[in-house]
Amino acid sequence: MQKIIGRTAEIKQLKNALDNNQSELLVVFGRRRVGKTYLIRQYYKEELIFETSGLYGGNMADQLHQFNIELSKRKRRENPVPKTWMDAFTELGNYINSLRTKKKKVIFIDEFPWMATAKSKFIMAFENFWNNYCTRRTDLVVVLCGSAASFMIQKIIRNKGGLHNRISRKIRLLPFSPKETADFLKNKGIDYTAYDLLQLYMTLGGIPHYLDKLEKGQSIAQNIDMLCFKKDALLKQEFNELFTSLFDNSERHLKIVRTLAQSNKGMSRSELMKKSMLPSGGDLSLKLSELSESGFITEYQFFGNRKHLTLYRLTDEYSKFYLKFMDKNLNNDDGNWVSLSQSHQFQSWAGFAFESLCLKLIQQIKKALKIEAVYTVSSCWYNDEAQIDLLIDRADNIINVCEIKFSKGTYTIDKKQYMNIKNKIVQLQTDIGSRKNIFLTMISTHGISQNKYSNELVQNSLTMNDLFK
Repeated sequence: MQKIIGRTAEIKQLKNALDNNQSELLVVFGRRRVGKTYLIRQYYKEELIFETSGLYGGNMADQLHQFNIELSKRKRRENPVPKTWMDAFTELGNYINSLRTKKKKVIFIDEFPWMATAKSKFIMAFENFWNNYCTRRTDLVVVLCGSAASFMIQKIIRNKGGLHNRISRKIRLLPFSPKETADFLKNKGIDYTAYDLLQLYMTLGGIPHYLDKLEKGQSIAQNIDMLCFKKDALLKQEFNELFTSLFDNSERHLKIVRTLAQSNKGMSRSELMKKSMLPSGGDLSLKLSELSESGFITEYQFFGNRKHLTLYRLTDEYSKFYLKFMDKNLNNDDGNWVSLSQSHQFQSWAGFAFESLCLKLIQQIKKALKIEAVYTVSSCWYNDEAQIDLLIDRADNIINVCEIKFSKGTYTIDKKQYMNIKNKIVQLQTDIGSRKNIFLTMISTHGISQNKYSNELVQNSLTMNDLFK
């Protein structure tokens, strides 16, 4: 088996499905290019008896034809194309019956949503196949995979018909963590410094397909130029294609994403509605839920779980980078990231991008603080005079106030910064009235300089290296 980087929890789920003494229905979903197909194919390589994939934009006849091609390959003889999905799944059942092996057998249906074309009755036929064929056996693992979050969440995971409560395991495949990204690149023979890896991650995120296109022997800036800015660059048109393939009626999803990109600190629901001019109600809630499930936005609870003060932030690294730099430079074919990465504009963006990344890596931060075994609640806090993006409220009578700073070298707390931080802590203590200890935790790229301000304020100092563990 080819080496699978990371995915420890997901592999455990896949293994347990094989080891179970009954048939299982697995749903695997996640954004495009995140490695869903690769994971299933590689892990279930020996058990895979049938695999097919939906065709983007194909009609019912196209989908049935593709299904029949794959089934004919397995049978090693050409069959007439079935006229209905009921016929197609009956043929699949007949093929499974012909197999003599008693070991677990895996059926993999990739891009499942694309197969469910209008009036095709595909979902009904699959429900019948699962309920009346698969559940009567004990040797099947059926994997449904798809990038179209709207469909996977509403039609499969939250299905109220024949698949209601039938799903055995749900795997939401997320991008690689920073450590998994470093491991993936090392496996390709690419070994960057932590600072370079951090810049790369803040630009492309941990998307395996993007990372796989990096060229050995090129600097980070050269690789980003090649992937994002040069003529016919792979990721020039990825942004719009990404949302179109993931969501039905993606215009509203894009509106939300573009609106959230205007604020580095996040927006409340009311602010988002006002600036996007989208109406409140169930449709907005659904769009926010789908964007969240797909990993594009993150919802941050206000301290004390005051729901009306929840902040929504755009946290997908590629989307943030695209809207900040690429969207304005799509017609420039010469490549310009080498110069842009040295600009003041880059430094400003990098500060917020690093902050956004840290907010997603709470477990790594807790591990570095040696509090992974302590019960905690992470949240944000703000008023009209101050904002704290990350509070870690601990059961051992401590609140970690995290101050996050990106810099090329060691970060120095000067008098102005000292007064700013002191004000934040005073404002927080006044507002929440907590008797817990307030510990200031600095999270920076290269650590902090020791001076009278840092000695007074800082209880914990973490660096970017802690995020790669």
